[in-house]
Amino acid sequence: MQLEKQIVSKEQSHLSGDIAGTKANKIPSLETDFDTLNEPVWDTVKRDMNAVGAKFKHVFMPENNDRLIREWDLWGPLFICVFLSLLGNGPHFTEMFTLTFFGSCIVTLNTKLLGGKISFFQSLCVLGYCLLPTGTAAIVCKLIVFSSEQTTTLFALRLLVTVAGFSWATYASMTFFATSQPPRRKALSVYPVFLFYFVISWIIISRSK
Repeated sequence: MQLEKQIVSKEQSHLSGDIAGTKANKIPSLETDFDTLNEPVWDTVKRDMNAVGAKFKHVFMPENNDRLIREWDLWGPLFICVFLSLLGNGPHFTEMFTLTFFGSCIVTLNTKLLGGKISFFQSLCVLGYCLLPTGTAAIVCKLIVFSSEQTTTLFALRLLVTVAGFSWATYASMTFFATSQPPRRKALSVYPVFLFYFVISWIIISRSK
């Protein structure tokens, strides 16, 4: 029994961050029960949704704290990825979903190869949540398209909205990544993030016709 406790303690010391919904001030042991074991399903869902909403707020109002990274989850990125994909029709769904998923994985892998002090899933969490501004821009562009016939002025408006979403997504992600990147390699880590959000934004402006 003592050996099992030592193994669990050693494994906990190597974990990076906390999964959203768990309490950081409690270290699970062999003698403690999980909080959600006897918890109603609705309470669990409500707590997770509140955590997702809090992270959405952090994206729109980014600041230099590590909460989004430390309390990572993949529910929000999954919702945003599926939502962006649903804005397309037919094969566009597969194209957008594949691009957002594998694109974020490639950017995350680049971050790790450059020596970033962040886990793989934490990086996916940040990149996924920071797609929220581009998703908001996609909604606005769709509303503009449905409102009236397209003119040069309306295209310029859609372009402005998309650029704003792209800029905010890039700014928010780099704010969260700021403390996890080696100082001498920040430019190498910024470029893939910039390119990732640029491609997503380009698809949004080109498909909102």
